Amino acid sequence: MPTAIDHPASRGLEGIVANESSICYVFGEEGRLIYRGYDINDMADHSTFEETAYLLLNGDLPTRAQLKQFVAELKTSQRLHRVVQRVIRDAPLDANPMDVLRTGVSASVFVDPDRDNDGRDAEYRKAVRLIAELPTMVAMFHRLRNGQKPLAPRRGLSLAANFLYMCTGEVPAKDVEHALDVALILHADHELNASTFAARVIAATLADVHGAVTGAIAALAGPLHGGANAAVMKMLLDIRTPAAAEGWIQDALAKKRKISGFGHRVYRTEDPRAAHLRRMSEDLGRQAGQAEWFAMQRVIEDVMKREKGLYCNVDFYSASLYYVMGIPLDLYTPIFAVSRVSGWCAHVLEQHADNRLIRPRAEYVGHMGRRWVPVRKRG
Repeated sequence: MPTAIDHPASRGLEGIVANESSICYVFGEEGRLIYRGYDINDMADHSTFEETAYLLLNGDLPTRAQLKQFVAELKTSQRLHRVVQRVIRDAPLDANPMDVLRTGVSASVFVDPDRDNDGRDAEYRKAVRLIAELPTMVAMFHRLRNGQKPLAPRRGLSLAANFLYMCTGEVPAKDVEHALDVALILHADHELNASTFAARVIAATLADVHGAVTGAIAALAGPLHGGANAAVMKMLLDIRTPAAAEGWIQDALAKKRKISGFGHRVYRTEDPRAAHLRRMSEDLGRQAGQAEWFAMQRVIEDVMKREKGLYCNVDFYSASLYYVMGIPLDLYTPIFAVSRVSGWCAHVLEQHADNRLIRPRAEYVGHMGRRWVPVRKRG
């Protein structure tokens, strides 16, 4: 059988190094994650999402003046152009929010001031605008589908706080704002995951930032990528009580059902992001009088480690964290996109800066030596 390469194909490109990057790296054996050389624990403990987005885009932490300017640029871009608003208003109220978000991002290129400019500075400005616009798009559709008037971004609020305000109409408590801000930091980038790789493949054709991000959103919407935390919460709602958790999981394992929120393609130990989400889920759950979700998860975590040797990943505790914050399950993946767009844009800029078309080969496993015959002779 002919082969296009000198070694067997790797299903899912597992273990294949596809490119060089200075943005993010996952140390799978050690359970470490770095953004531009900074440990994720330092970023989660000390940074903000705005600062993290600047770091991913620019390669260095900002000075005070640079951060002030960057935040100002984000705030200037949070309001949506009427063309984009019209697209979101025209969406069916029962549409999947990820479909609406993908369409909104695609439409936003029509009115982007740098639409016809593919220079480095213009691409950077497009990236900043997308980071600012995505939270507004998600919140606007959420309000519309609930029969509520969309809210404009409020001055003086962080991106995390503004997102929650535009969804609920209430300025969030500081601990809730902080929890979402940290969650956005933790989800901002993760090396060559499926959506980021999709963005880079698209960018490698010299498509613009909007096109690459639109494709990344489509990839993130797939249930094997961005939907795992919602699946975790559905499982918890089905289990209902901590006392029922071990029996439910044991039964599911016996039936060979997948338990969402466990295992990872790269990590061979605990996902470093999980510890932060675990702590915040416990704290906010207790404050909200909903400690049962965390209690269930601790039981499930113990069973999965004992029975399967699996550690929880970023999706497991983000599920209950978002739930006690009052976030609907179908906004979990859009929130993922609100965060990850910063990483996607950083990767697009990096791809454009030193580009080569990404064009792998396939190992052919089909028929050989077949000859065409007229249709009348095919039976």
